[in-house]
Amino acid sequence: MGFTVNKIINPGKDSMTKPLQTIAGSAERSFYLYSDHLSRRINHISGLVILLFFLTPFYLIAQTGEKFSVKGKIMDNQNNSALAYASIRLFKVSDSTFVTGAITDETGSFIVEIGAGKYYGLSEFIGYNARKTSGINVNNLPLDIGVIKLTASAKTLDEVVVQGEKSTMELALDKKVFNVGKDLANAGGTGVDILTNIPSVAVDVEGNVSLRGSNNVRILIDGKPSGLVSLKGGSGLQQLQGSMIERVEIITNPSARYEAEGMGGIINIVLKKERKEGFNGSFDVITGNPTNFGAAANVNYRKKNLNFFVNYTVSYRNTPGRNSQNQQLFRNDSTFITLKDMESHLKGQNNSARAGIDYYFNDKNVLTGSYTYRLSKGKRFSEINYRDYLSNLSNLTSTTYRTQDETETEPNSEYAINYKKTFKKKGQELTADVRYLDNWEDSDQYYREKSFKPDGGASDVPPTLQRAVNYETEKQWLFQVDYVHPFGKNGKLEAGARSSSRDMTNDYTVTQENNDGSFSPIPGLTNDFLYEENINAAYGIMGNKTNKFSYQIGLRAEWTGVTTTLKQTNEVNDRKYANLFPSLHVTYDLPKQNALQLSFSRRVRRPQYNDLSPFMTYSDNRNYFSGNPDLNPEFTNAFEIGHIKYVEKGSISSSLYYRHTNGKIISIRRVEENGNSYTRPENLGTENSYGAEFTSSYSFYQWWKMDGSVNFFRAITNGTGLDETFKSDTYSWFVRATSRFTLWKNTDLQFRGNYEAPQQTPQGRRKSLATLDIAASRDVLKNNGTLTLSITDVFNSRKYRSILEGTNFYTTTSAQGRLRQINLTLNYRLHQAKKKKELGEGEF
Repeated sequence: MGFTVNKIINPGKDSMTKPLQTIAGSAERSFYLYSDHLSRRINHISGLVILLFFLTPFYLIAQTGEKFSVKGKIMDNQNNSALAYASIRLFKVSDSTFVTGAITDETGSFIVEIGAGKYYGLSEFIGYNARKTSGINVNNLPLDIGVIKLTASAKTLDEVVVQGEKSTMELALDKKVFNVGKDLANAGGTGVDILTNIPSVAVDVEGNVSLRGSNNVRILIDGKPSGLVSLKGGSGLQQLQGSMIERVEIITNPSARYEAEGMGGIINIVLKKERKEGFNGSFDVITGNPTNFGAAANVNYRKKNLNFFVNYTVSYRNTPGRNSQNQQLFRNDSTFITLKDMESHLKGQNNSARAGIDYYFNDKNVLTGSYTYRLSKGKRFSEINYRDYLSNLSNLTSTTYRTQDETETEPNSEYAINYKKTFKKKGQELTADVRYLDNWEDSDQYYREKSFKPDGGASDVPPTLQRAVNYETEKQWLFQVDYVHPFGKNGKLEAGARSSSRDMTNDYTVTQENNDGSFSPIPGLTNDFLYEENINAAYGIMGNKTNKFSYQIGLRAEWTGVTTTLKQTNEVNDRKYANLFPSLHVTYDLPKQNALQLSFSRRVRRPQYNDLSPFMTYSDNRNYFSGNPDLNPEFTNAFEIGHIKYVEKGSISSSLYYRHTNGKIISIRRVEENGNSYTRPENLGTENSYGAEFTSSYSFYQWWKMDGSVNFFRAITNGTGLDETFKSDTYSWFVRATSRFTLWKNTDLQFRGNYEAPQQTPQGRRKSLATLDIAASRDVLKNNGTLTLSITDVFNSRKYRSILEGTNFYTTTSAQGRLRQINLTLNYRLHQAKKKKELGEGEF
């Protein structure tokens, strides 16, 4: 919510000169250590159970005999556009038994490995009529069956032919695709809830997103920056209702086609948008505990050359959270202990509307215009209790009670125009995109604080009432054009240009109540912060394929200019730099439905608005967080080897990766002699990260399907350039597993487990985390609707716990931004079919 401020800091290292000490003879600390040890043992056991649960499919994947390739392409019959992630299955002509299948890539192409014989194919895609292709005769030679065109379905629910369902997780060499609607636990959740349960992705208590352990991730909406992400980055997804999301794409090593921002990779959130003939849609009604009321509508109407689409969601939530801290400060041969307990309630009403029109000039030219509006109104009330001790927990010296009462309004608008032209030559296309984002945020906060003596009597310190007013704005223009030109049989040239400009402001004032009831500004806490960013880019990519070998090489150039200004004090920081970002992807198709890819890309993390803003959060006046105006970009060279294996009942993807980063950005905590802490991002030296990731989707039986992932990594961080003591060498791992059962014909049950192992950091360590989610769904209203009950974080164990150490402090924290949530969701479909599962038939 509101981003408030205290003062500009530049803490030195002189405050961290005392040696680290321990407290002997404290029964409370002994109990804490024992509890922590027991918690770690429970989490380790949970993690091993989840890991064994996940690894089971690896032992069940079987190999087949000699096979030959059958390739082709699946396209839309009306506009000749490629249908990515459509499915094709091959059946024997003699007895109609299923043999094997595959999915299409982004160009609509597929390759199936199969033995000699006579077959027919069944091509399917959500929203399209299935098509049968006869006469597929494999005679010990590769076979190209050409283009298969599918027609969009215009039938009502009662007339729909049952189709195969795309699985929750789909694998490609350069990305992983997660179909949100197939995960029952996502019902009634937010964008943050959805990302929390996607393999390789982690979301902390503040809503910050990380990918494979890297917190520098570029989040896009429909492939472009969006106001739905908000001024604060990924935390804005807390206001995005999950029912608007169709799928999430995880791109761990992007090519030069994508902007270079995002060291860890790109998370692309694709919103729902129908293009089927006639009027159709889906509607959701949500209720939950803690308070979660919401409704959503996704509808479209298409007639000939015009398609209208509308997404609308409204929600009201009361989100409780809690935070605790134990800090020991060592000064003058004494130990000062502070215990902090915080509870908060965030009541928020969110409205989001997205509407647009597709106009098809003909089957090769389409123009799309859309408008997105989101309005969030929030009311946050927090209570903080500080208890101060000297030497041990039996010597209380004072207590302090502080409250935060915040009212916030955050409207966001986005205007977009997109044009796409396809040419007569297969694969040749031109796209152009123009977007304008207009966002602002108004926050008004009151802070009351009162101190007490150890016996509970009033302290000599007078109570205070302070007010912080923030007004932030963001305006951004984006222009982008991309062109693809095929050559030869499989060659392709791509080129594009992109220009973006962003202006952001933060006007803030902090005042304090006087004895007569008036308010006076606190010196040094009134200023205007301006952020101006201009990025221009151009890229070129060439790719080709010869037999089983294909390659794609690209180069992207970006010119960056960032200026920050503190108007009242006339402090200006102007930075301009140009960089080249090469990329390389090499793929080799192996026998027996295997494929191998080697990739390389160079990435950058540019300090953003919040990274550079020197103003601090003010709700907790003993623990301050701010940006750093002197922060420099960090650059990463990323290497990855990926492998995919397709089998009759599933698939498995594995990858080895290495990242070398210069100027690593990490948040560093310092504690002054009065016990106040200041945390801000700093540039360290280098980080080398090695890892292995395995992702699998497998159908044991027609009624039981399982998805899972496990990620092992090592990260070595060096503090050279800032402080040699800020270094770490950590081994860690993450594992997630989802098991889905079909009970009877219209009831599904799902279990999802998640475990994150402990991890060392340059200032301490992050403790383990283990969670379990359960969900069940049942078709109702003559199969026109689906009722889903979900329980996220069943054991209320999603707590982010850490230990931070410095030369003069030892701090333990535990934070839980969202408690256990129970949601009941009703989804009703109008002229839409719920796609039935055909698990066990090789559907991928």
